[in-house]
Amino acid sequence: MALFGTDPLDELLVPDGTHAQEHDLVTDGDVIVASQSAVEFGVRGGNVIAGERVEFGGDIEADGDCRLDTWCDVAGNVLVGGDAYLGERAHIGGELRVAGNVDIGDDVQIDEGFEASGWIVIRNPMPTVVFLFVYLSQLLRIGEEDAAEELLEAVTDADDRENQPVLIPRGSRVGDDSWRVSTPGRIGDNCRLHGNIRAESLVVGRDNELFGSLRARQGITVGSGTDVAGNVTTRDGTVRIGPGTTVRGDVAGEFVEVHREATVEGAIRAGEEMSMVSEPVLDDAVVASPSEQTPADESGAGSTDTPADDSAATAVIEDAGADPPDARRADSPAPADETDGDRGDDTEGSAVVEPDGEGTDADGPGVERAEGSTGDTDPGDDETDVEALVDSAPKPETADPQDTE
Repeated sequence: MALFGTDPLDELLVPDGTHAQEHDLVTDGDVIVASQSAVEFGVRGGNVIAGERVEFGGDIEADGDCRLDTWCDVAGNVLVGGDAYLGERAHIGGELRVAGNVDIGDDVQIDEGFEASGWIVIRNPMPTVVFLFVYLSQLLRIGEEDAAEELLEAVTDADDRENQPVLIPRGSRVGDDSWRVSTPGRIGDNCRLHGNIRAESLVVGRDNELFGSLRARQGITVGSGTDVAGNVTTRDGTVRIGPGTTVRGDVAGEFVEVHREATVEGAIRAGEEMSMVSEPVLDDAVVASPSEQTPADESGAGSTDTPADDSAATAVIEDAGADPPDARRADSPAPADETDGDRGDDTEGSAVVEPDGEGTDADGPGVERAEGSTGDTDPGDDETDVEALVDSAPKPETADPQDTE
C-alpha cells in the first residue's frame, strides 16, 4: 500500500546499471517521469510513463507500454513494443510505431505519421492513476478481492521487480549538461552518467562513472570504487568519500569524512571538521567521532581511579575472596602517619561485609578491645590513666593504733 502512504516520486532514483549513452538514457527497468519535467535526451527502457507537460529531447524506445499524458512533447520518434496511450494535445516530432494497440486523445499531433499493429482508438485515454482506481473499484465491487490485492502488489511492491525503475521527480531538468532536482537523489551501482548533478541530498553507490560534479544542500555520500570527474560539494551537510573512490576535483562541506584509501586530487575544505575514516561509508555502522566513542575503562577495566567509597571497594574485594585493604591483623601495627583527617570515618573504612550480612571489626575475629578504648589515643590522657590505676589498686591493711595500745 505504498502508493497511498507515500509519494513514489519524492526523490530522484537512478537504479543499478543505468547508462547515459550518446543520445539516450538506457536502463533495464521502467522510466517514470513526473509532470512538468524536461528530459533533454531520449530514453530506452521497459515501460515509459510521463506526466503532464513532460518534454523529451530525443527518441522514446519502450519494450513494454508507453503512456504520455496531456501536453507531452517528444522531439524524436516513439517506438513501442506494447500498447501506446497518448493524452490530448500531445505532440510527437517524429514517427509513432506501436506493436500493439494505440489509444489517442483529442488534438494529438504526429508529424511523420504513425503505424500500429493492433486497434487504433481515438479518444481521451484515462490517466494512469484514475485507471487504477476505477479498475480496483470494479474488482472490489464484484468481490474479486484477491485480484485487487495482486494488482496492488504488482503496482506498489518495487522490491519484487527484477529491475528498479528510473524515477524523475516533478519539475526536474535532466540532460547531458546537468541533472537538477529539488528532492533527494539516489544513484545505484555500476552507473555511467553525464552532467552535473544537483539535488537536496545525494547518495551514490559503488563502481560508478560520473562525468560531472556533485552538489547538494544537506549531504553527499559516495560509495567505494566510484570515479567523479568533478567537485563534490555541499552547503550545510556532511561529505563522505568511500574507499577506492577518486574525486578529480575539490571536496567541500561542513563536515568531511574521507576514507584512507580514497583519492582526492583537488583541495579538501571543511567548515567544522575533517576526518579520515576506515569504515565503508555505505554500511549501516555509523563512524563515531573521537568525542563520541566509549572509553575503554568505562566499565572499570583498566581504570586507575580510586573508588570514592572505601566501603564499596572493600565489599567487592571481600566477595572476591581477597583480604580487604583496610582490614589488618591484630598483631600488625597501625601506620604511624594515619590520622583522622586522612581516614575520614573510621567505621566506613574498617567495616567488612561478611556473607551473613553482619559487620565485624577490622581487627579480625577473636580479638576484643578493652571497654571504652578506641583505635586512637591522645598523648595528653596518659596522666589521667595512671592516676586511675593507682586509685583502683588495693591498699594494704594497717593495724589500728588503738588496738596497739
